[in-house]
Amino acid sequence: MNDQPHHVLFVCTHNSARSIMAEAILNHLGRGRFRAFSAGSHPTGAVHPLALATLEALSLPAEGLRSKDWAEFATPGAPALDFVFTVCDQAAGEACPVWPGQPMTAHWGVADPAAIPGSGEQKARAFRDTATILKRRIELMLALPIASLDRMALQRAVRDIGTR
Repeated sequence: MNDQPHHVLFVCTHNSARSIMAEAILNHLGRGRFRAFSAGSHPTGAVHPLALATLEALSLPAEGLRSKDWAEFATPGAPALDFVFTVCDQAAGEACPVWPGQPMTAHWGVADPAAIPGSGEQKARAFRDTATILKRRIELMLALPIASLDRMALQRAVRDIGTR
């Protein structure tokens, strides 16, 4: 890996909550070392309002976040991806496009906070919990000595993060 920012794509079926929050968290914590994107296999076309509220509560910028199809990242002119992480079990089981550049992939599955039944506070807590899990995993990735790991060791390390 070189001195250019590492491009990371977070994939979830609907691209409305988990992948969107992961994109915002990594773009903030990555401080220019990483450039995050998100997409879905069947995007809803809208970001879940509780995802936006959660990002706001964490003081993370949400401008420009949008629900989009993963096909945008498999076309000529799309950013060359270094990593692709699925954050929902459904997307992990789908046939993904061929990503240019042969990025490293890993499954970082997290329960869908939008599917949690209950009161408004219970739903908000589910979104906060999801953001906390994603933030912890992203912090673990950011702590990796990426420049000194060979490709196989780095692939193993990012896969292991998905189990924490």
